[in-house]
Amino acid sequence: MRYRYQSTATVGDIPVVSIAFGPDLQSQQLRGRAVGVIAVGDVAVGIIAVGAIAAGVIAIGGLSLGVIGVGGLALGLVALGGLAIGGVAVGGLAVGLRALGGLAIGPYPQGGVAIRWPG
Repeated sequence: MRYRYQSTATVGDIPVVSIAFGPDLQSQQLRGRAVGVIAVGDVAVGIIAVGAIAAGVIAIGGLSLGVIGVGGLALGLVALGGLAIGGVAVGGLAVGLRALGGLAIGPYPQGGVAIRWPG
């Protein structure tokens, strides 16, 4: 499924809403790249980003990078995911200053197996 949308409203040169799914042969994109204040797509970059790969202040996706990251692999100051890496990390495997998970690694870990590191 191929779908593209960009709002006409912008903040500077960045659209407020950008949605991009599927390949676009005209721009030679194999995956939809959405860039906007609110970005939704295969690869999404924005203040709020939702996608398979998401980067933003609030990022939600399979691979998420953000201040708040939520996803399968989450990286951020606050990370929630299967594998969570960040300042405060919550997940199956959590690595962070404050880690909570089935396997928690960090200076202040809590969970099923808590490993204090560095010791």
